[in-house]
Amino acid sequence: MPWNEAGTPTLVSDRGERPGHSTAHASHTAEVQQRERSGARVIEARGSYDMDSIKPLADALDAAAREYPMVILDASGVTFADSSFLNLLILAHQACTLRVVAPSQPVRRLCEITGVDQLLDIRGTIDETAHS
Repeated sequence: MPWNEAGTPTLVSDRGERPGHSTAHASHTAEVQQRERSGARVIEARGSYDMDSIKPLADALDAAAREYPMVILDASGVTFADSSFLNLLILAHQACTLRVVAPSQPVRRLCEITGVDQLLDIRGTIDETAHS
């Protein structure tokens, strides 16, 4: 089974909401854009990522890991990230050469608190990353 197909059970109320789940981040849409740069796949993640919005990014990272020797994730536009985003970064790191570029403050803090910043290759710019 590909690493991005690992499912996470979701509890849903009668109204279709997850109990105890704040919808504060749901109003921010997640957006994924992709391009090629110097033989690497650059994926730009924008918006809020949680277990409800992570799938398009997971699909993009999975496809890129299968096709490119290096995947660059521009995380500068991520406004919120939870453990599903963190888990995705770890899985992508295990599947390919992943470079995380210019992580936003929420992403940087999440990585620092969990120690994942010691595992991931975090860079300042895409230019710096694409040429190394």
